[in-house]
Amino acid sequence: MLDIAEELNRWVEQGRDFAVATVVAVGGSAPRRPGAALAVDADGTAIGSVSGGCVEGAVYELCAQALADGETVLERFCHSDEDAFAVGLTCGGVIDVLVTPVRAADPARPVLASALAAAARGEAAAVARVVSGPAHLLGRALLVRPDGSREGGFGTHPELDRTVAGEAAAFLDAGRTGTLHIGEQGSRCGAPLTVLVESSAPPPRMIVFGAIDFASALVRIGKFLGHHVTVCDARPVFATRARFPEADEIVVEWPHRYLERTQVDGRTVLCVLTHDARFDVPLLRLALRLPVAYVGAMGSRRTHLDRNERLREVGVSEPELARLHSPIGLDLGARTPEETALSIAAEIVARRRGGSGVFLTGAHTPIHHDSAPVRAGRIGSVA
Repeated sequence: MLDIAEELNRWVEQGRDFAVATVVAVGGSAPRRPGAALAVDADGTAIGSVSGGCVEGAVYELCAQALADGETVLERFCHSDEDAFAVGLTCGGVIDVLVTPVRAADPARPVLASALAAAARGEAAAVARVVSGPAHLLGRALLVRPDGSREGGFGTHPELDRTVAGEAAAFLDAGRTGTLHIGEQGSRCGAPLTVLVESSAPPPRMIVFGAIDFASALVRIGKFLGHHVTVCDARPVFATRARFPEADEIVVEWPHRYLERTQVDGRTVLCVLTHDARFDVPLLRLALRLPVAYVGAMGSRRTHLDRNERLREVGVSEPELARLHSPIGLDLGARTPEETALSIAAEIVARRRGGSGVFLTGAHTPIHHDSAPVRAGRIGSVA
């Protein structure tokens, strides 16, 4: 739902009633991940997607029905061996879709409205909704913010709200969306529950060190992939808004000094394009010790070997060096700045998603990888 927050927030502000279908779980070769959503308003206008086209028509009808009867439903769609063109996923996957009405009189609307408004503003928030469990809990929602404040709840027992809020905060901290399974004892309502937790987090950071032509192309593709992109270079004549109009931030400072003072996290990617030992060595010495998602450095293989020796001389360990992607990027035969940027972006995506980077043609690797689990463990289970 939060992946189409800007459009849905406008609908809320306009007072529209709508129903939203959200992917809860996937299996096999499903085209969209948990959190992907399709919404339909009372006039029949649709936005978003849950499957890339395979089951959109059927989900559209479920949304229309939810608007009419006010019922929250969970529906499974899967591949049909008997008729590949029947309603189902012809790619062979399985998706579970939660369909929730969001009407003026629905008790969860204020909570969902707050979650959509936060996501539309780019603020961090997590919203939890009951997927399966007692009928009176379906459609209930709980909003959790990074400061620990929350809005809404499930209305059965304060301990259930505290349990879900704590787990939702962990999902939010990791920027993840997935399902949470709560056993009968933990739910405090006499039955086990499954809860969908959707996280809205600020865009992951990409910091590009070195204001060169290759950096300009990388900034563009970084923005295309949804990163908040910073360009950093110590040379003011090169680090200018005119050269990098699409960058979110341009910093004129020695790279390692900037990296020392700026905030990074487990989703941050660092791309070192300076290939100058004066910048590279102090920068990489720090970067390889930070809990970031990716550190890549540009340069020839000879530059790479020389740089590694210099890094060893300043105390960088072998495990730390093993984190360095250098020469940066995948082997695409790239020559132009745009092709090189594509090569770097491809390696970042492969690293994030657990891909191998090999040709899919003739390969036996999965097309869609689950590089990080999206399901939390059971809580309060009697099993």
